[in-house]
Amino acid sequence: MAPIDFWVVNAHIPGMAHSLPQKPRIIGPKVRICIVASKYNEALTDALVENAIEELGELMPQGRVDLIRVPGAFEIPVMVAAVLERDPPACIIALGVLIRGATEHADLVGRSVTEALQGLAVSSMRPIIHEVLVVQDEKQAYARCIGQTLNRGREAARAAAAMVAVFQELDRSMPRNTAVKRQRYA
Repeated sequence: MAPIDFWVVNAHIPGMAHSLPQKPRIIGPKVRICIVASKYNEALTDALVENAIEELGELMPQGRVDLIRVPGAFEIPVMVAAVLERDPPACIIALGVLIRGATEHADLVGRSVTEALQGLAVSSMRPIIHEVLVVQDEKQAYARCIGQTLNRGREAARAAAAMVAVFQELDRSMPRNTAVKRQRYA
């Protein structure tokens, strides 16, 4: 059995990563990834998308990336559900940016999106990488979307590649019961 690649984020503050995780191994066979990204806070989400696509190109040079844009973060889970109802990709990456303001709106949307994406991932048994960021201000958003040290677009791509590799190894080492087998990779 081939080893499964795992990566660890070395954090100085519990729960807070200060650098990108190491790159997982390059995924060989053709794999399809779907990115569902918000249009809201467009310059920031565009940077997340561009960085994720660039990193996926390095990690999965034979892969295909489908990009679907939705109006805001709240619309991401319903689009992810729609993608899962079709010929689902090996992994879905959800990207968006919510900047806190004077009300609780960003936190409410962020919590709702998180719970919906987790439920979809578990019920579909497909990895969904959640990088719908809730940040305090534009400075934090810039650091995570455009900056090089904490770039969450690149981190999302690395997490997607790592999860695809783990699921491929799981399929190789622990095949599904043929009565319930589903095609995982498109």
